[in-house]
Amino acid sequence: MVSSPSSVVARHPKADGSGSRVSTSHAITSRKLYRFLARRTDSPFNKVILHRLFLSKINRPPISLSRIIKETSNASDRDSKIIVTVGTVTDDIRQLDIPKLTVAALRFTRAAKERILNAGGEVLTLDQLALRAPTGANTLLLRGVKNSREAVKHFGMGPHKHKKPYTISKGRKFEQARGRRKSRGFKV
Repeated sequence: MVSSPSSVVARHPKADGSGSRVSTSHAITSRKLYRFLARRTDSPFNKVILHRLFLSKINRPPISLSRIIKETSNASDRDSKIIVTVGTVTDDIRQLDIPKLTVAALRFTRAAKERILNAGGEVLTLDQLALRAPTGANTLLLRGVKNSREAVKHFGMGPHKHKKPYTISKGRKFEQARGRRKSRGFKV
């Protein structure tokens, strides 16, 4: 029997108050866990992790292994600290040698995970981090660069803005005439 349209209730993905469209089982359990830890501990670390778990994907930018190494290079006793990021840890083939690191993240690319483990380091999920450091003691909290996406390079297009145009090609027939060269009227 086909139900009538009046009996079908359309629900918005955020209608249940969860606050996010991400629905992987790992993300859901991590949210429940850090909601509990944020409520039951006085640690601001857990509140920050909980907040970042509810952010959209654009606001959870990836961070590369080279960026992690660069940001933590002058941290005292890096080997004993856990590096935490609520996002994806990606590999960087330009970084030739990886030191021994303990990294906790929402997810890892396959190559990044292999390189950390091959260097004698450790890869943790956020659930495992909660067991090891429930208040965030001996952790370094990092996040990726939000405005390094390709799309951001095109925002605010206009004269004298020096923004990247959406062009098919860089040839003579594609946005290279008036306004782009002195010999064709004017140059901005």
